[in-house]
Amino acid sequence: MGRFIKNQKQEISRRQFMQLSAMGVLGTGMSGWLRRLAAETANDPQRKRACILLWMSGGPSQCDTFDLKPDHENGGPFKPIETDVPGIQISEHLPNLAKVMKHLTPIRSMSTKEGDHTRATYLLRTGYLPSGPLSYPTIGSFLSKELGASQAELPNFVSIAPNSILSPNAYGPGFLGPKYAPLVVGEGTGFVQADDQNVDLALKVKNLTLPQGITLKQANNRLSILKDLENDFTATHPGIPTKSHRTAYEAAVRMMRSKAINAFQLDQEPDTLRDAYGRNRFGQGCLLARRLIQQGVPFVEVSLNGVQGTNAFGWDTHQQNFEAVKSLSGVLDPAWATLMTDLEQRGLLESTLIVWMGEFGRTPKINQNTGRDHFPAAWTTVLGGGGIKGGQVIGKTSDDGMKVTEQPIAVPDLMATICKALGVDPEKQNMSNIGRPIPLADHGAKPIQQILKST
Repeated sequence: MGRFIKNQKQEISRRQFMQLSAMGVLGTGMSGWLRRLAAETANDPQRKRACILLWMSGGPSQCDTFDLKPDHENGGPFKPIETDVPGIQISEHLPNLAKVMKHLTPIRSMSTKEGDHTRATYLLRTGYLPSGPLSYPTIGSFLSKELGASQAELPNFVSIAPNSILSPNAYGPGFLGPKYAPLVVGEGTGFVQADDQNVDLALKVKNLTLPQGITLKQANNRLSILKDLENDFTATHPGIPTKSHRTAYEAAVRMMRSKAINAFQLDQEPDTLRDAYGRNRFGQGCLLARRLIQQGVPFVEVSLNGVQGTNAFGWDTHQQNFEAVKSLSGVLDPAWATLMTDLEQRGLLESTLIVWMGEFGRTPKINQNTGRDHFPAAWTTVLGGGGIKGGQVIGKTSDDGMKVTEQPIAVPDLMATICKALGVDPEKQNMSNIGRPIPLADHGAKPIQQILKST
Protein backbone atom coordinates (compact mmCIF):
# COMPACT_ATOMS: atom_id res chain seq x y z
CA MET A 1 0.00 0.00 0.00
CA GLY A 2 2.80 2.40 0.92
CA ARG A 3 4.36 2.25 -2.51
CA PHE A 4 1.16 3.58 -4.07
CA ILE A 5 0.97 6.51 -1.68
CA LYS A 6 4.62 7.43 -2.07
CA ASN A 7 4.30 7.47 -5.83
CA GLN A 8 1.85 10.38 -5.85
CA LYS A 9 3.63 12.05 -8.76
CA GLN A 10 2.20 9.47 -11.12
CA GLU A 11 -1.44 9.75 -12.11
CA ILE A 12 -3.40 6.57 -11.41
CA SER A 13 -4.50 4.93 -14.63
CA ARG A 14 -7.85 3.18 -15.05
CA ARG A 15 -6.10 -0.19 -15.12
CA GLN A 16 -4.31 0.57 -11.85
CA PHE A 17 -7.64 1.65 -10.39
CA MET A 18 -9.18 -1.69 -11.32
CA GLN A 19 -6.19 -3.56 -9.91
CA LEU A 20 -6.48 -1.69 -6.64
CA SER A 21 -10.20 -2.42 -6.53
CA ALA A 22 -9.57 -6.15 -7.07
CA MET A 23 -7.01 -6.15 -4.29
CA GLY A 24 -9.54 -4.63 -1.92
CA VAL A 25 -7.52 -1.43 -1.44
CA LEU A 26 -10.48 0.64 -2.61
CA GLY A 27 -14.06 0.14 -1.60
CA THR A 28 -15.07 1.02 1.94
CA GLY A 29 -11.61 2.38 2.75
CA MET A 30 -11.26 4.38 -0.45
CA SER A 31 -12.06 7.81 0.98
CA GLY A 32 -9.49 7.46 3.74
CA TRP A 33 -6.85 6.28 1.30
CA LEU A 34 -7.54 9.20 -1.03
CA ARG A 35 -7.33 11.64 1.88
CA ARG A 36 -3.94 10.25 2.88
CA LEU A 37 -2.74 10.45 -0.72
CA ALA A 38 -3.97 14.04 -1.00
CA ALA A 39 -2.32 14.97 2.29
CA GLU A 40 1.05 13.61 1.18
CA THR A 41 0.76 15.47 -2.12
CA ALA A 42 -0.11 18.72 -0.33
CA ASN A 43 2.84 18.36 2.05
CA ASP A 44 5.34 17.47 -0.68
CA PRO A 45 8.13 20.06 -0.25
CA GLN A 46 8.92 19.76 -3.95
CA ARG A 47 5.41 20.84 -4.94
CA LYS A 48 5.63 24.33 -6.43
CA ARG A 49 2.85 26.85 -6.01
CA ALA A 50 0.51 27.63 -8.87
CA CYS A 51 -2.28 30.06 -9.69
CA ILE A 52 -5.60 29.79 -11.51
CA LEU A 53 -7.17 33.09 -12.54
CA LEU A 54 -10.91 32.98 -13.21
CA TRP A 55 -11.35 36.10 -15.34
CA MET A 56 -14.86 37.59 -15.59
CA SER A 57 -14.89 39.72 -18.74
CA GLY A 58 -17.00 42.86 -18.50
CA GLY A 59 -17.00 43.31 -14.72
CA PRO A 60 -19.34 41.23 -12.50
CA SER A 61 -21.96 42.76 -10.21
CA GLN A 62 -20.80 42.54 -6.62
CA CYS A 63 -24.33 43.26 -5.37
CA ASP A 64 -25.62 40.10 -7.08
CA THR A 65 -22.76 37.74 -6.23
CA PHE A 66 -20.66 38.27 -3.07
CA ASP A 67 -21.86 41.55 -1.49
CA LEU A 68 -25.66 41.54 -1.55
CA LYS A 69 -27.72 44.41 -0.18
CA PRO A 70 -31.07 42.74 0.57
CA ASP A 71 -32.36 45.50 2.86
CA HIS A 72 -31.87 48.32 0.36
CA GLU A 73 -33.59 49.26 -2.90
CA ASN A 74 -30.23 48.84 -4.65
CA GLY A 75 -30.19 45.18 -3.69
CA GLY A 76 -32.42 43.87 -6.46
CA PRO A 77 -34.39 40.62 -6.37
CA PHE A 78 -31.62 38.14 -5.46
CA LYS A 79 -31.70 36.69 -1.95
CA PRO A 80 -28.64 35.97 0.18
CA ILE A 81 -27.98 32.44 1.42
CA GLU A 82 -25.87 31.14 4.27
CA THR A 83 -22.52 29.52 3.55
CA ASP A 84 -20.49 26.90 5.41
CA VAL A 85 -18.94 29.81 7.33
CA PRO A 86 -21.37 31.35 9.85
CA GLY A 87 -21.98 35.02 9.13
CA ILE A 88 -20.89 34.99 5.49
CA GLN A 89 -23.73 35.18 2.97
CA ILE A 90 -23.58 35.15 -0.82
CA SER A 91 -26.06 35.01 -3.71
CA GLU A 92 -28.74 32.32 -3.82
CA HIS A 93 -27.48 31.54 -7.35
CA LEU A 94 -24.11 30.39 -6.00
CA PRO A 95 -25.23 27.45 -3.83
CA ASN A 96 -22.24 25.22 -4.56
CA LEU A 97 -19.73 27.95 -3.76
CA ALA A 98 -21.56 28.50 -0.49
CA LYS A 99 -20.46 24.98 0.50
CA VAL A 100 -16.75 25.74 -0.02
CA MET A 101 -16.64 29.24 1.47
CA LYS A 102 -14.24 27.96 4.14
CA HIS A 103 -11.61 28.00 1.37
CA LEU A 104 -12.55 31.43 -0.04
CA THR A 105 -12.20 35.04 1.07
CA PRO A 106 -14.19 37.76 -0.69
CA ILE A 107 -12.52 41.16 -0.75
CA ARG A 108 -15.54 43.46 -0.72
CA SER A 109 -13.62 46.72 -0.57
CA MET A 110 -11.82 46.94 -3.91
CA SER A 111 -11.65 50.62 -4.83
CA THR A 112 -10.29 51.90 -8.14
CA LYS A 113 -10.88 54.87 -10.40
CA GLU A 114 -11.00 53.41 -13.90
CA GLY A 115 -14.51 52.91 -15.29
CA ASP A 116 -13.46 52.35 -18.89
CA HIS A 117 -13.20 48.71 -20.00
CA THR A 118 -9.89 49.12 -21.83
CA ARG A 119 -8.03 50.96 -19.07
CA ALA A 120 -9.60 49.03 -16.19
CA THR A 121 -8.87 45.65 -17.80
CA TYR A 122 -5.28 46.70 -18.37
CA LEU A 123 -4.99 47.87 -14.75
CA LEU A 124 -6.37 44.68 -13.19
CA ARG A 125 -4.47 42.32 -15.49
CA THR A 126 -1.09 44.06 -15.23
CA GLY A 127 -1.27 46.05 -12.01
CA TYR A 128 -0.52 49.25 -13.88
CA LEU A 129 -2.29 51.82 -16.01
CA PRO A 130 -1.27 52.22 -19.68
CA SER A 131 1.80 54.44 -19.80
CA GLY A 132 3.08 55.61 -23.17
CA PRO A 133 5.91 53.44 -24.49
CA LEU A 134 5.89 51.13 -21.45
CA SER A 135 4.32 47.77 -22.26
CA TYR A 136 3.49 46.04 -18.98
CA PRO A 137 3.17 42.24 -18.86
CA THR A 138 -0.10 40.57 -17.94
CA ILE A 139 -0.27 38.85 -14.55
CA GLY A 140 0.11 35.37 -16.03
CA SER A 141 3.33 36.38 -17.76
CA PHE A 142 5.14 37.92 -14.81
CA LEU A 143 3.99 35.26 -12.33
CA SER A 144 4.79 32.31 -14.60
CA LYS A 145 8.25 33.82 -15.07
CA GLU A 146 8.76 33.54 -11.32
CA LEU A 147 7.07 30.18 -10.81
CA GLY A 148 7.85 28.29 -14.00
CA ALA A 149 10.75 26.26 -15.33
CA SER A 150 12.55 27.25 -18.52
CA GLN A 151 12.71 23.66 -19.83
CA ALA A 152 9.19 22.63 -18.84
CA GLU A 153 7.46 20.24 -21.23
CA LEU A 154 4.25 22.28 -21.13
CA PRO A 155 4.03 26.07 -21.36
CA ASN A 156 4.28 27.88 -18.03
CA PHE A 157 1.26 30.05 -18.85
CA VAL A 158 -1.93 28.78 -20.50
CA SER A 159 -4.89 31.04 -21.28
CA ILE A 160 -8.22 29.29 -21.85
CA ALA A 161 -10.94 30.99 -23.93
CA PRO A 162 -9.71 34.58 -23.53
CA ASN A 163 -11.67 37.42 -25.10
CA SER A 164 -9.15 40.21 -25.50
CA ILE A 165 -11.31 42.53 -27.60
CA LEU A 166 -11.93 44.94 -24.72
CA SER A 167 -8.22 45.51 -24.04
CA PRO A 168 -5.86 43.55 -26.33
CA ASN A 169 -2.66 44.87 -24.75
CA ALA A 170 -3.71 43.55 -21.34
CA TYR A 171 -3.35 39.92 -22.42
CA GLY A 172 0.25 39.77 -23.61
CA PRO A 173 3.73 39.44 -22.11
CA GLY A 174 4.58 43.10 -22.64
CA PHE A 175 8.23 43.99 -22.12
CA LEU A 176 9.01 40.45 -20.92
CA GLY A 177 8.85 39.32 -24.55
CA PRO A 178 7.30 36.36 -26.38
CA LYS A 179 9.08 33.80 -24.20
CA TYR A 180 6.51 34.60 -21.51
CA ALA A 181 3.45 34.78 -23.77
CA PRO A 182 0.60 32.37 -23.01
CA LEU A 183 -0.36 29.31 -24.93
CA VAL A 184 -3.89 30.27 -25.95
CA VAL A 185 -6.54 27.55 -26.07
CA GLY A 186 -10.05 28.17 -27.34
CA GLU A 187 -9.56 31.83 -28.24
CA GLY A 188 -12.64 33.58 -29.61
CA THR A 189 -15.03 30.81 -28.55
CA GLY A 190 -17.62 33.42 -27.66
CA PHE A 191 -20.71 32.77 -25.55
CA VAL A 192 -20.97 29.68 -23.36
CA GLN A 193 -23.63 27.19 -24.37
CA ALA A 194 -25.24 25.09 -21.64
CA ASP A 195 -24.49 21.83 -23.46
CA ASP A 196 -21.67 22.43 -25.92
CA GLN A 197 -21.08 19.44 -28.20
CA ASN A 198 -17.89 21.01 -29.59
CA VAL A 199 -16.21 21.80 -26.28
CA ASP A 200 -13.54 19.08 -26.53
CA LEU A 201 -12.51 20.24 -29.98
CA ALA A 202 -12.49 23.90 -28.92
CA LEU A 203 -10.13 23.23 -26.01
CA LYS A 204 -7.57 21.19 -27.90
CA VAL A 205 -4.17 22.54 -28.88
CA LYS A 206 -3.90 22.53 -32.65
CA ASN A 207 -1.06 21.10 -34.73
CA LEU A 208 0.46 18.92 -32.01
CA THR A 209 0.16 15.70 -33.97
CA LEU A 210 2.27 14.74 -36.99
CA PRO A 211 0.84 15.38 -40.46
CA GLN A 212 -0.78 12.40 -42.11
CA GLY A 213 1.80 10.13 -43.76
CA ILE A 214 4.77 11.52 -41.81
CA THR A 215 6.56 9.08 -39.49
CA LEU A 216 8.27 10.02 -36.26
CA LYS A 217 11.67 9.31 -37.82
CA GLN A 218 10.91 11.59 -40.76
CA ALA A 219 9.75 14.32 -38.42
CA ASN A 220 12.89 14.07 -36.31
CA ASN A 221 15.05 14.28 -39.44
CA ARG A 222 13.23 17.41 -40.55
CA LEU A 223 13.64 18.99 -37.13
CA SER A 224 17.37 18.17 -37.23
CA ILE A 225 17.72 19.89 -40.61
CA LEU A 226 15.77 22.89 -39.31
CA LYS A 227 18.05 23.14 -36.28
CA ASP A 228 21.14 23.20 -38.50
CA LEU A 229 19.60 25.92 -40.67
CA GLU A 230 18.65 27.97 -37.62
CA ASN A 231 22.18 27.64 -36.22
CA ASP A 232 23.56 29.11 -39.44
CA PHE A 233 20.95 31.88 -39.51
CA THR A 234 21.43 32.76 -35.82
CA ALA A 235 25.19 33.04 -36.32
CA THR A 236 24.75 35.76 -38.93
CA HIS A 237 21.55 37.35 -37.55
CA PRO A 238 21.92 37.59 -33.76
CA GLY A 239 19.30 39.44 -31.77
CA ILE A 240 16.14 39.17 -29.68
CA PRO A 241 13.70 38.33 -32.54
CA THR A 242 15.86 35.44 -33.73
CA LYS A 243 16.38 34.12 -30.22
CA SER A 244 12.67 34.47 -29.40
CA HIS A 245 11.65 32.54 -32.50
CA ARG A 246 14.06 29.74 -31.72
CA THR A 247 13.02 29.58 -28.07
CA ALA A 248 9.34 29.35 -29.03
CA TYR A 249 10.05 26.65 -31.62
CA GLU A 250 12.07 24.57 -29.18
CA ALA A 251 9.30 24.83 -26.59
CA ALA A 252 6.74 23.68 -29.16
CA VAL A 253 8.87 20.66 -30.06
CA ARG A 254 9.27 19.73 -26.38
CA MET A 255 5.53 19.87 -25.95
CA MET A 256 4.86 17.78 -29.06
CA ARG A 257 7.23 15.06 -27.83
CA SER A 258 5.93 15.05 -24.27
CA LYS A 259 3.36 12.72 -22.78
CA ALA A 260 2.23 15.73 -20.73
CA ILE A 261 0.13 16.92 -23.67
CA ASN A 262 -2.36 14.26 -22.59
CA ALA A 263 -3.51 16.93 -20.13
CA PHE A 264 -5.58 18.32 -23.00
CA GLN A 265 -7.42 15.01 -23.44
CA LEU A 266 -10.48 15.78 -21.36
CA ASP A 267 -12.18 12.54 -22.41
CA GLN A 268 -9.81 10.74 -20.03
CA GLU A 269 -11.86 12.10 -17.13
CA PRO A 270 -14.95 10.28 -15.73
CA ASP A 271 -18.25 11.49 -17.16
CA THR A 272 -19.56 12.19 -13.67
CA LEU A 273 -16.73 14.63 -12.97
CA ARG A 274 -17.11 16.33 -16.34
CA ASP A 275 -20.83 16.72 -15.69
CA ALA A 276 -20.10 18.23 -12.28
CA TYR A 277 -17.89 20.92 -13.83
CA GLY A 278 -20.52 21.63 -16.50
CA ARG A 279 -20.50 20.53 -20.12
CA ASN A 280 -19.64 23.98 -21.41
CA ARG A 281 -16.46 25.82 -22.29
CA PHE A 282 -16.00 27.50 -18.96
CA GLY A 283 -16.73 24.36 -16.97
CA GLN A 284 -14.50 22.18 -19.09
CA GLY A 285 -11.93 24.98 -19.12
CA CYS A 286 -11.79 24.76 -15.31
CA LEU A 287 -11.34 20.99 -15.58
CA LEU A 288 -8.52 21.55 -18.07
CA ALA A 289 -6.98 24.05 -15.64
CA ARG A 290 -6.90 21.38 -12.93
CA ARG A 291 -5.29 18.88 -15.32
CA LEU A 292 -2.65 21.44 -16.32
CA ILE A 293 -1.90 22.36 -12.71
CA GLN A 294 -1.55 18.66 -11.99
CA GLN A 295 1.07 18.47 -14.77
CA GLY A 296 3.06 21.31 -13.23
CA VAL A 297 1.83 24.33 -15.24
CA PRO A 298 2.20 27.24 -12.76
CA PHE A 299 -0.34 29.69 -14.19
CA VAL A 300 -3.65 29.02 -15.94
CA GLU A 301 -6.43 31.48 -16.62
CA VAL A 302 -9.99 30.61 -17.61
CA SER A 303 -12.33 33.31 -18.91
CA LEU A 304 -16.11 33.46 -18.63
CA ASN A 305 -17.09 35.80 -21.43
CA GLY A 306 -20.86 35.44 -21.61
CA VAL A 307 -23.71 32.98 -21.79
CA GLN A 308 -25.74 32.27 -24.89
CA GLY A 309 -29.24 33.70 -24.74
CA THR A 310 -28.41 36.79 -22.66
CA ASN A 311 -28.20 40.37 -23.89
CA ALA A 312 -24.96 41.05 -22.01
CA PHE A 313 -21.42 41.00 -23.30
CA GLY A 314 -19.95 38.88 -20.59
CA TRP A 315 -20.65 40.50 -17.23
CA ASP A 316 -21.19 43.90 -18.85
CA THR A 317 -24.83 43.94 -17.78
CA HIS A 318 -26.11 47.39 -18.71
CA GLN A 319 -29.42 45.77 -19.63
CA GLN A 320 -31.37 42.92 -18.02
CA ASN A 321 -28.70 42.52 -15.35
CA PHE A 322 -30.54 39.99 -13.22
CA GLU A 323 -31.39 37.61 -16.03
CA ALA A 324 -27.79 37.72 -17.26
CA VAL A 325 -26.16 37.33 -13.84
CA LYS A 326 -28.43 34.40 -13.00
CA SER A 327 -27.39 32.65 -16.23
CA LEU A 328 -23.71 33.46 -15.72
CA SER A 329 -23.86 32.27 -12.12
CA GLY A 330 -25.40 29.03 -13.32
CA VAL A 331 -22.22 28.39 -15.32
CA LEU A 332 -19.76 29.83 -12.79
CA ASP A 333 -21.05 28.14 -9.64
CA PRO A 334 -20.71 24.42 -10.48
CA ALA A 335 -17.43 24.90 -12.35
CA TRP A 336 -15.67 26.92 -9.66
CA ALA A 337 -16.98 24.89 -6.74
CA THR A 338 -16.05 21.60 -8.41
CA LEU A 339 -12.60 22.98 -9.18
CA MET A 340 -12.08 23.75 -5.47
CA THR A 341 -13.23 20.29 -4.39
CA ASP A 342 -11.30 18.51 -7.14
CA LEU A 343 -8.08 20.30 -6.23
CA GLU A 344 -8.60 19.59 -2.54
CA GLN A 345 -9.22 15.87 -3.08
CA ARG A 346 -6.01 15.61 -5.11
CA GLY A 347 -3.92 17.44 -2.53
CA LEU A 348 -3.42 20.42 -4.83
CA LEU A 349 -5.53 23.13 -3.19
CA GLU A 350 -2.92 24.06 -0.58
CA SER A 351 -0.45 24.88 -3.34
CA THR A 352 -2.88 26.44 -5.84
CA LEU A 353 -4.14 30.00 -5.44
CA ILE A 354 -7.53 30.77 -7.01
CA VAL A 355 -8.22 34.38 -8.07
CA TRP A 356 -11.71 35.47 -9.18
CA MET A 357 -12.05 38.95 -10.63
CA GLY A 358 -13.08 41.20 -13.47
CA GLU A 359 -12.03 44.74 -14.30
CA PHE A 360 -14.49 46.51 -11.95
CA GLY A 361 -17.94 46.10 -10.41
CA ARG A 362 -21.42 47.30 -11.31
CA THR A 363 -23.43 50.23 -9.97
CA PRO A 364 -25.52 49.44 -6.92
CA LYS A 365 -28.20 51.69 -8.37
CA ILE A 366 -30.30 49.86 -10.96
CA ASN A 367 -30.76 51.78 -14.22
CA GLN A 368 -33.92 52.23 -16.31
CA ASN A 369 -33.04 49.16 -18.40
CA THR A 370 -32.99 46.91 -15.32
CA GLY A 371 -29.24 46.92 -15.65
CA ARG A 372 -26.17 47.96 -13.71
CA ASP A 373 -23.46 50.19 -15.16
CA HIS A 374 -19.67 50.42 -14.64
CA PHE A 375 -18.67 50.99 -11.03
CA PRO A 376 -15.02 51.02 -9.88
CA ALA A 377 -15.54 52.79 -6.55
CA ALA A 378 -16.54 49.80 -4.39
CA TRP A 379 -16.54 46.24 -5.67
CA THR A 380 -15.45 42.65 -4.99
CA THR A 381 -12.73 40.17 -5.88
CA VAL A 382 -12.30 36.74 -4.30
CA LEU A 383 -9.14 34.84 -3.34
CA GLY A 384 -8.93 31.26 -2.12
CA GLY A 385 -6.90 28.10 -1.90
CA GLY A 386 -3.12 28.12 -1.62
CA GLY A 387 -1.56 30.69 0.70
CA ILE A 388 -4.93 32.17 1.70
CA LYS A 389 -6.81 32.02 5.01
CA GLY A 390 -10.29 31.24 3.77
CA GLY A 391 -13.60 31.64 5.55
CA GLN A 392 -13.40 35.39 6.17
CA VAL A 393 -14.38 38.64 4.49
CA ILE A 394 -12.05 41.56 3.86
CA GLY A 395 -13.50 45.07 3.88
CA LYS A 396 -17.02 46.40 3.93
CA THR A 397 -19.24 48.66 1.84
CA SER A 398 -22.05 50.96 2.93
CA ASP A 399 -25.64 49.77 3.25
CA ASP A 400 -26.42 51.15 -0.20
CA GLY A 401 -23.21 49.72 -1.67
CA MET A 402 -22.04 53.07 -2.96
CA LYS A 403 -18.78 53.40 -1.04
CA VAL A 404 -16.15 51.47 0.89
CA THR A 405 -16.52 51.95 4.62
CA GLU A 406 -13.78 49.61 5.89
CA GLN A 407 -10.31 48.76 4.58
CA PRO A 408 -10.21 50.02 0.97
CA ILE A 409 -7.99 47.85 -1.22
CA ALA A 410 -6.17 49.25 -4.26
CA VAL A 411 -4.92 47.22 -7.21
CA PRO A 412 -1.24 47.27 -6.10
CA ASP A 413 -2.36 45.87 -2.73
CA LEU A 414 -4.23 43.05 -4.47
CA MET A 415 -1.22 42.26 -6.67
CA ALA A 416 1.13 42.23 -3.69
CA THR A 417 -1.25 39.88 -1.84
CA ILE A 418 -1.38 37.50 -4.80
CA CYS A 419 2.42 37.51 -5.04
CA LYS A 420 2.85 36.86 -1.32
CA ALA A 421 0.33 34.00 -1.37
CA LEU A 422 2.40 32.38 -4.12
CA GLY A 423 5.70 32.90 -2.32
CA VAL A 424 6.83 35.57 -4.78
CA ASP A 425 8.43 38.85 -3.71
CA PRO A 426 6.11 41.65 -4.93
CA GLU A 427 9.03 44.10 -4.84
CA LYS A 428 11.10 42.07 -7.31
CA GLN A 429 11.85 44.08 -10.45
CA ASN A 430 12.00 43.32 -14.15
CA MET A 431 13.78 45.57 -16.62
CA SER A 432 11.28 47.20 -18.96
CA ASN A 433 11.53 47.92 -22.67
CA ILE A 434 12.63 51.50 -21.92
CA GLY A 435 15.35 50.47 -19.48
CA ARG A 436 13.36 51.22 -16.35
CA PRO A 437 13.05 48.63 -13.55
CA ILE A 438 9.43 47.74 -12.81
CA PRO A 439 8.36 45.94 -9.61
CA LEU A 440 5.77 43.16 -9.83
CA ALA A 441 3.44 45.20 -7.62
CA ASP A 442 3.59 48.97 -7.91
CA HIS A 443 5.51 51.06 -5.38
CA GLY A 444 3.70 51.48 -2.09
CA ALA A 445 1.73 48.24 -2.39
CA LYS A 446 0.62 46.77 0.94
CA PRO A 447 -0.25 43.05 1.05
CA ILE A 448 -3.41 42.18 2.98
CA GLN A 449 -1.71 40.51 5.92
CA GLN A 450 -4.80 39.00 7.59
CA ILE A 451 -5.63 37.06 4.44
CA LEU A 452 -2.19 35.43 4.12
CA LYS A 453 -1.14 32.16 5.66
CA SER A 454 2.27 32.22 7.31
CA THR A 455 4.92 30.53 5.17
